[in-house]
Amino acid sequence: MNSVPIRSTRHDVPDSFAAIQDYYEDQGWTDGLPVVPATEDAVQEMLGTFGEDPSRSLGVIQPRNAPATLEKIAINAVMAGCRPEHFPVVVAAVRAIMQPAFNLAGCQATTGGAAPVIIVNGPIAEQLGINGDSGCFGPGYRANAVIGRALRLVVRNVAGLIPGEMDKATLALPGRFTFCFSENESRSPWEPRHVEMGLDPGESMVTITAIRAMYPIMETTVNEGKAVLNTLVQAIRAAGFANYYQIGTGAQMTLIICPEHAHEMHDAGLSKADVRRYVYENARMPVDSLRGIAHWGNKNWPSWVDESNPDTMVPVVPHPEDVEVFVAGGDGRHSAWLAGWGVTRVVTQRVDTSL
Repeated sequence: MNSVPIRSTRHDVPDSFAAIQDYYEDQGWTDGLPVVPATEDAVQEMLGTFGEDPSRSLGVIQPRNAPATLEKIAINAVMAGCRPEHFPVVVAAVRAIMQPAFNLAGCQATTGGAAPVIIVNGPIAEQLGINGDSGCFGPGYRANAVIGRALRLVVRNVAGLIPGEMDKATLALPGRFTFCFSENESRSPWEPRHVEMGLDPGESMVTITAIRAMYPIMETTVNEGKAVLNTLVQAIRAAGFANYYQIGTGAQMTLIICPEHAHEMHDAGLSKADVRRYVYENARMPVDSLRGIAHWGNKNWPSWVDESNPDTMVPVVPHPEDVEVFVAGGDGRHSAWLAGWGVTRVVTQRVDTSL
């Protein structure tokens, strides 16, 4: 147990589970679900190897411009139901969303209601039981649920993004409760994301993307790799998808390919880079289909898009590298694409057990 004291304010509350839940809710600290009481002993245990200086700040977090201290992050991790071994992943996720490229205030305060999604790579995913196989977007796995929830509670309680106040989401989405899964590295025919990014296979990493929705794509009829990929691309062509209007701001999207589809693409000679380029070259819509609807009034297009020509084909992302590709899920031939939000970039952070 750490001997360095916690500096956060202590609150005296009645000693009953119901009263504690009511108190947390009255203070505006919860996401609507019951929380684990953040006692000092629990916070100290959560800090683990990070507890040498609990008041250490990772930096100023927007939009509240508050210091994101380790003890504040640990408090929210306790509330979310994390175990101490989950905490390094939570810290990495917080460090990731604080990167300027992620634009936390821009993507979390917007009416678009984007959800931060944590995708974990490396050995720590298996060590913690972070599910990347069947049902990885859904319930049933504590690590997935509590790590994603902890990040969202930090966004709420430290960054100050409270619905109806700084958080102006028109609808939001259930992924704002929690959205965390791992890449299914054992069933992927390609190298995992962290190795692509230059880390050793034995290191671990989180990727954070802000998404507005998850669109499932079923392809159970064709089984040739490029034909499968074409089905996925056809589903990405959609009126009202903000990406087509935001390529000038660096819009990105994330493609989640199930293992069966991934192996069919790999067997057809397609690499992850080939998949990215195919999406970039084929997931396009003509200007005439985009004109005067959806996000037209706030479009941001680079100069090469000739909007005077109704047949100009606008890509879903500005460059092939802006399509992020992960293999996840189990059997069943269901893949998905995660619609990005144009004011943010996908960010990564290596997972460390201390700072």
